[in-house]
Formats: sequence, structure tokens, C-alpha cells
Amino acid sequence: MTPPLALYVHWPFCRAKCPYCDFNSHVRSRIEQALWRNALLGELEHWIARLGPHRLVSIFFGGGTPSLMEPSIVGALIDRAVAAWPPADELEITLEANPTSVEAGRFRGYRTAGVDRVSIGVQALEESALRFLGREHGVEEALAAVELALTVFPRVSIDLIYARPGQSAARWEAELDRALALGTEHLSLYELTIEEGTRFHAEVAAGRLVPLPEEEQALLLELTEARTRAAGLPAYEVSNHARPGAECRHNLVYWRYGEYVGIGPGAHGRVLLDGRRRATRTLRAPEAWLAQVRSKGHGLEAEEPLEPDTQALEALMMGLRLAEGLPLARLEALAGRPAETFLDLAACRRLVDAGLILGEPDRLIATAAGRARLDGILRALLR
Repeated sequence: MTPPLALYVHWPFCRAKCPYCDFNSHVRSRIEQALWRNALLGELEHWIARLGPHRLVSIFFGGGTPSLMEPSIVGALIDRAVAAWPPADELEITLEANPTSVEAGRFRGYRTAGVDRVSIGVQALEESALRFLGREHGVEEALAAVELALTVFPRVSIDLIYARPGQSAARWEAELDRALALGTEHLSLYELTIEEGTRFHAEVAAGRLVPLPEEEQALLLELTEARTRAAGLPAYEVSNHARPGAECRHNLVYWRYGEYVGIGPGAHGRVLLDGRRRATRTLRAPEAWLAQVRSKGHGLEAEEPLEPDTQALEALMMGLRLAEGLPLARLEALAGRPAETFLDLAACRRLVDAGLILGEPDRLIATAAGRARLDGILRALLR
């Protein structure tokens, strides 16, 4: 059987840069869609030739704002990928979208192109919060986009950002309950983090913005997990909640440390080449990426073999984010040595006693409380 593979396509353009965003996104007054279609298809061909036979399990169009792509480009990339790599029985194809009227009007075009899952960047269900987050849409526009998506796509997810400055538990509970009532089977709920290089980071440094205190963030996280669990969408990952069977299959490839290839500016990958897992990264600047694809057929900036210990560490960091955890045998296979040679088993027992990980003999599973403290757990576990 050919190994499973996920494909990530990065569309780097947005209509505006949000003040919290540190993703590789760029504002351009004009985008030559045909030029980008050819370049993305060209980089896809590079990987088709290098990777050989695989079984395609998911495609994810991320950004940036992929709902600024013409549906014909999305369709062309899907068609070429599934022609080269036979799809799995439950191939999932996701596209991220912003809920503005113009982009929502393209939903049916994306569905015709083959997209069967849409992730809508609602981000907040309060008008003042949307303005604070720099979003271009209003609450009613977001609700209309979700309602339309539910009639077009078999699977719909929405994103929200909470733990905003000054946000109370009561306000977040009301907002979350409104989101749960919309009827989607998946919610991505992210605590607001202040990332370097963003406008919010500069405002915090200047004292103009005060983040929500950590203890209040922790209370909102507990509230979030309790409300989603009660609604039948338990957390299956630190920030992701879904009805059983509605988990994002593409992101599960990442968290389970599977093989995925990334195309487009700033895309990352983890691929097996010549029997070795390699980390790949493309050029971030759209124009530089475009020029290199035209000259070399790909936009690669780096391709580095990963040492066994690095692979085990990456798998541990990703796997502990999941409610299912990760098998010790998987870690040992990646590291090429027994777990006791790189994990502190005494620390593991202490973490079990503290209620931060479960005492399973063959799996490492962080509890809900542990998933809120992953950095500390990793420091304690690693020798």
C-alpha cells in the first residue's frame, strides 16, 4: 500500500493585515490570478515527480485568505493532485474563507471544484470585538456566511478568538453558546496570543494594550472545554472541538506526525525522501517565491534531513496536543531507541500524580489540565 500524504496549499494574500496575525500574509492591490495558477501547479508538479506514488488523504487551502482565489485555480490544483496521487476513500478537501459577502458568494464555485469542507474565520460574534481584531466583516455578515456554507458544504467549521483584553467569562460564554447554536460540527477556538512582529505586539510593548491575565485565560479555557463537551463537541486537540467523526483530517496528519507536502509562499512540509524524513520550507516573500518557481520549478528555501531525536521531539510536541495522545512505540521508532533513554520516567510518574498526564502504560496522554500546560510538561519529560 502506498503511504498516506496530505497536501497544503498556501495562498499568501489578504485584503487587510489583522493586528494579531503573524502568518505569512500580504496585502496587494492587484493579483494576477493566472500567473499564480501556473506557479502553484508548477510547484505541485515538482513534488509529484519527487515523491512518487502516495495515497492522498487531504488537501488544505490555507493562507492568507484562500477565498480570494478563483475557484478555477482551486479546481485545477485538486484535479492535478488527485490524478497524481490516488485519493483515500475519505479524502477531505478544506478551504479557509473569510465571511465577507464577495467571498461567501464564491462558495458554490469552490464546492463544484471539489472542496467539501470550509473553515470560516468568524473570529468573534461581538461587533466591538471584530473591530478590535481588525476584521472587515460584521456579526450579521458572518452569520449569513455560516448559514450559506451549511447549505453548500458537507462539513463546516468556524474559528473564534477568545481571551481578548477585558473579556469576561460571562461575555465569552454567551458568545460561545451562540457559536454552538449555529449547528456546525467543528469549532476552532484560539486564545489570543501576542506574537512578535504583529501590531498587537507593538501595542503591548508600548503599554497601549494589556493582555488578559494568565489566570483569567485559564478560567476561560476551562469554561470552553466544559461548554463544548456538554454540547457534544469535545476538545480533540488543544484548540479544536468536534463531534466524533468530524475532526479535521488534514490537521490530524500534522498532529499524528504524518507526511505532508506544502506548496506556495512560506509553506512547510515533512516528507520522506530516500528513506529519510525531511523538513521543507519555501520562500516567504510572494514575489521571490514566484520568481524562483519560474526559474527552478519550485520555491524551496530549505530542505533539511531530520535527525531521529528531532523527529521524536516533534512528534511528542504535536501528539501531546491531542486528546488521544501518542503511542510510546511510535516515539521509540522515530528516535531509534527505548523511551527511557530520552524520557524522564520519574518525572512522568510525578505528572501522573499531579493529574497532568494519564497513567497509560503504552501511550502518553495529557489530561485537559495538562494540555493547558504543555510547555512545562515537555520540559519535565525530556532528559
